[in-house]
Amino acid sequence: MSQLFTPARTRGFLRATAAAVALSSVLLTTNCGAAGESGGDAKATAAVPAGFPVTVDNCGVRTTCDRPPSRVVTIHQHPAELMLALGLKDRMVGTAFPDSAVLPELKEDYEAVPELARKEPSFEKVLDAEPDFVYGGYGSAFAEKEGRSRTAFADAGIDTYLNREYCGKKKVTMEDTYDEVRTIGKIFGVADRADKLVTDLKSRVGRAAGKVEGEPDVPVFVYDSGDKAAFTAGGKSLGTELIRLAGGENVFADLDDVFGDVSWEQVIERRPEVIAVYDYAGAGSVEQKKRFLLSQPALADVPAVRNKRFVVLPLTATLVGIRSAYAVDDLARGLHPESFR
Repeated sequence: MSQLFTPARTRGFLRATAAAVALSSVLLTTNCGAAGESGGDAKATAAVPAGFPVTVDNCGVRTTCDRPPSRVVTIHQHPAELMLALGLKDRMVGTAFPDSAVLPELKEDYEAVPELARKEPSFEKVLDAEPDFVYGGYGSAFAEKEGRSRTAFADAGIDTYLNREYCGKKKVTMEDTYDEVRTIGKIFGVADRADKLVTDLKSRVGRAAGKVEGEPDVPVFVYDSGDKAAFTAGGKSLGTELIRLAGGENVFADLDDVFGDVSWEQVIERRPEVIAVYDYAGAGSVEQKKRFLLSQPALADVPAVRNKRFVVLPLTATLVGIRSAYAVDDLARGLHPESFR
């Protein structure tokens, strides 16, 4: 295999979570609203909604919110999209690290939020936005070695929340997505919106799954990146459940991890009929990945390669966030196109 891609970014975000969840052994207690109170923010002094105070335990950090956060920075795209889907644009003072094209219905609102950095912003850059709350998507949002630990933010009077996918729980499911939406809705005092959004997401998944009900499962290989070996989604990934709901079967569902390396010989042996290509910056474009797979003589007889059957998924669609429900529909259409005619 020729050397084209290295999954460095994915390895950093999806494998190395130890630093991000280091606080799991020591409970850090914080209080929402401290930064807003000291800054005299008008929203912070507004009437407190019913249901507060709210206490949330998240990756070893216990936060009590006396009022909803009013100045929020999101680090990574999927927390930003979740916030926007809950109608919380007016609470957002900055976002960072866009992964892929934003959902069309959220594009205008997303572009209205100041972008602090193309990747993770520095601690100082976040402070410049004067947030009272920081919501991180990947574990790297709170990388201690880069000065962005949750303790550092707490010491600055800023509360934090980390996507539950990075709290050390190995297996990720759609229930994690629904729980994430409800938790964010609770923190921001919009539980009714969160319940409605969960209902909408479940309906979206149900419609797609219903279309392919009774169809034979299609063997699917997830290609994230890699050349000497294939970096793929394992049985504990949300991707595996998305494939199942869409009428497929992850050929590496027996890989006992969220992500991992497999050999190309294993890919050949398992004869996938469809390849799900994960799309994100830093590991080659989708077209480069397709050209790589199609150019390898050893893969020529793999049914998915021979028939050029690819389904492209933004990486953000395979994470705990609102995109995962959309991914089920995209996958189902790619695996069982006849069911959607």
